Amino acid sequence: MEELIQLDKDLFLYLNNLGTPAWDGFWLFMTEKFYQIPLYLVLLFFFYKYFGIRGTIITLIVVAALITATDQLSNLFKNVLFMRPRPCRADGVAELARFIAERCGRHGYFSGHAASSMALAFFTGLTLQKHLKYIFPFMVVWSIIVAYSRIYVGVHYPGDIITGMAIGIVLGVGAYKLQGLLIKKYGETS
Repeated sequence: MEELIQLDKDLFLYLNNLGTPAWDGFWLFMTEKFYQIPLYLVLLFFFYKYFGIRGTIITLIVVAALITATDQLSNLFKNVLFMRPRPCRADGVAELARFIAERCGRHGYFSGHAASSMALAFFTGLTLQKHLKYIFPFMVVWSIIVAYSRIYVGVHYPGDIITGMAIGIVLGVGAYKLQGLLIKKYGETS
C-alpha cells in the first residue's frame, strides 16, 4: 500500500509540474463550477427539446439527486473515512507542487469534482446519445478535463481523480436507468 501511495504522490508531482503560467487561466476556468453554467443551460435546452416539460422536470430532479449523492459520498470519504490530506497540505508534496487554486481544503480522497462531472457526463451522454450523436464522447472528454484540472491546480492526487471518476460512472449509469424508468412512468403522454 505504501508503494501505491508513493506512486500516487510521484505521479501527482509529475503531472502538476507540467503546468505553466500560460495555461493557468484555462485550468482555473475549467476547475470552477460556476463557469460551467453555459454548458448546463445548453444541456437543459436539449432535455426540454427531447423530453418535454415533464421529462425535463424529472431530469432536473434526478440530476439534483445525482449531484447531491456524489458530493455527499465524496464528503463522507474525505472527512470521515479516509481524511487523507490534499497534496497542497501534505508534507513532502506541497513544497514541490504548483499550487494555483484559490483555496486548499483539508482532505482530498476522493475528488467530488471528478465524481460529479463524470456522473453528469455518463448520465447526459447516455440519456441524449440517441438524439445527439457526439454528446457522449464530448461529455466524457469535458469531464476528464474538469477532473485533470484538480491535479493541475494542486488540490488532488491522481488516485483521488480515478476513484472519483469510477464512482461517478457508477452513479451516472444508475441515474440514467432511474431517469428512464421515471420518464416512462411519468413523462409526456401522446
